[in-house]
Amino acid sequence: MLHTHLSRALQHSESVWPKIEAAHCLVLQAAQVLANLGDDTPETVELQFDRVLQRMAHEASRPGSLSAPLQHFLRATESDRSNLFATYRVPGLPRTNNDLEQFFGSARSHERRISGRKGAAPSTVIRGQVRLVAAFGTRLRAPTPAELRPTCVSAWRSLRADLEVRHEARRQQLRFRRDPAAFLQQLEDQLLRSSLPS
Repeated sequence: MLHTHLSRALQHSESVWPKIEAAHCLVLQAAQVLANLGDDTPETVELQFDRVLQRMAHEASRPGSLSAPLQHFLRATESDRSNLFATYRVPGLPRTNNDLEQFFGSARSHERRISGRKGAAPSTVIRGQVRLVAAFGTRLRAPTPAELRPTCVSAWRSLRADLEVRHEARRQQLRFRRDPAAFLQQLEDQLLRSSLPS
């Protein structure tokens, strides 16, 4: 009975299969270009990708083609175009979301092994934007002493100030957990002092 239903469905959709195959081939070509197995320059990859998109636009304009899905692919690609080729300009940067998640997942599992915690370590929450960048940067190669010196002191101070704000927020949370009544009383006293005229 299942065989009969499948045979009937294939017969009814037989006319659509060549169109699906053509569209699928174009999407596969786009994926192969973006995989950049030949280690081409970013400009070459972009040029090859544009050629595939032109063929896709031509296929979408033909009557009887799968124009709606192809047009959707072209629109989505155009809206993400500014970010599409950034990974080719930065050596070692993962090219897909899955690779990027795996990249950060390895840091999370490494942190769990070190700390013995199941959840995120507080140090990662507070200093994550610095620690993760440093961990991944040193994974590629060891930095030179000149690279460790801040090039922009004002940006370095701003980053330190942001980290201090996060530290203070964590300290406040800890104080509240240790003695909620005293913490709230202190906040109330500060509020009353600031609202009263001097």
